[in-house]
Amino acid sequence: MSVDKAEKTLREWAIQEVNQQPLCITFPEAQNFELKSSLIHLLPTFRGLENEDPHKFLKEFHVVCSGMKPCVITEDKINLRAFLFSLQDPVREWMYELPSGSITTWTEIAKVFLEKYFPEMRVLSLHREILGIKQGRRKALHTYWNRFNKFLVRCPQYEISDYQLYNCFCEGLTPMERRLINASSGGSIGDMTLTEIRNR
Repeated sequence: MSVDKAEKTLREWAIQEVNQQPLCITFPEAQNFELKSSLIHLLPTFRGLENEDPHKFLKEFHVVCSGMKPCVITEDKINLRAFLFSLQDPVREWMYELPSGSITTWTEIAKVFLEKYFPEMRVLSLHREILGIKQGRRKALHTYWNRFNKFLVRCPQYEISDYQLYNCFCEGLTPMERRLINASSGGSIGDMTLTEIRNR
């Protein structure tokens, strides 16, 4: 029986070829750019835990990446290259499972990330908390104001106007605090502009 030279032996056939699957991120060309390990260690990490804030993580990530930007490289290129290094555990696995070459810009990766780790139900829950915020009897005004601002940072407004937000804040004031603000402003808090309320 003659053996075709192009035909594989059983042993060769059984050995699987290792073809590296491309990542979901298509990295743009960047000459003379390398992520230094010392800079990678500065990146914040995201593990996908329930108590982690994806918006805060993206802000911290942006701060670190903007600090490592050589003048000839765009922020988009740095962010795309550095992002995987900041992900841990199941979040990194999730990124590896995204379709190969499906992400080409920083905007796309941020959108996909927030859709996964800041889902609509979480947005709606935070909306309810913002819209139903109350000062509480024994809470100082500055404590209430700080809590209100933390809600705003944790949840971009998504269709809640500034007027609605500040109306919710004012409605949540204790009657005593409202009277004090009205007295200190020489009128009614309802007659103040948003800028005047912020400056109080």
